[in-house]
Amino acid sequence: MTPTLVQRHLPHPGRVPRVDLCARARDWAEIQERMLVPLYEAVYERLEVGEPAGTRLLGLGCGSGLALLMAASRGAAVTGVEGAAPERLALARERLQGETWRARGDTRLTEGGPGDAAGPDDPPYNLITAFQPVGCMAGDSEGLGALLESASPFAERGTPVVLAGWGPPERCATSSVLRVATKLADPLRSAGSWRPALRDDLEEVTHRAGLRPDGSGRVACPFGYADVDSAVRGLLSTGLFDAAIGATDRSQVEKEMTEALHPHQRQDGTVWMPNVFRYVIARTP
Repeated sequence: MTPTLVQRHLPHPGRVPRVDLCARARDWAEIQERMLVPLYEAVYERLEVGEPAGTRLLGLGCGSGLALLMAASRGAAVTGVEGAAPERLALARERLQGETWRARGDTRLTEGGPGDAAGPDDPPYNLITAFQPVGCMAGDSEGLGALLESASPFAERGTPVVLAGWGPPERCATSSVLRVATKLADPLRSAGSWRPALRDDLEEVTHRAGLRPDGSGRVACPFGYADVDSAVRGLLSTGLFDAAIGATDRSQVEKEMTEALHPHQRQDGTVWMPNVFRYVIARTP
């Protein structure tokens, strides 16, 4: 059985908080996911993603598919695989398997891994992305190396592989809110709680996957919300607070999140938090 997003983040099933996963996926797609649009755009511009280049993109952990939609809008043929959040994948299908994209015939979304999406006559990919931020949670990169290794046989030699992660905590205003997740989590069972990103998180994953480093960059990704309630819903949809909710309760987590968000609230009620995200480009063997 494919693990849910919550089960993936929390190591002890008995402590999994009761969550409406469909509602959470909708909050992610409608509130939180757009915060990473500058990251997607910067990567696609740098790698010249689009029809003239004949881009054939494999998105690992594609979630609700906004990054794939942006690549497809540039003319790329996109395949997305998602093995941990079927509720998000259902939203990706709503976005990318409507009449417009079906007519093109080059869009594919699959629950599982790269091998589940591969057809016998498919041309190899020439771009692989893993935009789910690495290094924001203890242990979150452990399975990514294996996933990247499993994707390499379906790509051309020297294909760029893009990984993303949070920038230095001092450059990310949202870190002050995410610290609530660590403070409230059970210290003995906190494998699913947030931790500050480390400088070499992305490079270590590429090394373990046998990829060749080939560049990096930083992108400003401010988090902006209509109000505090939207900010709380958006940040909860990331799953980074699940360990804290499991150790305390949702109302306590929301209360402390609201307090942490207060310094970032503007006079008109909106919330604005400047952040910097990193990305690394590596190449398949």
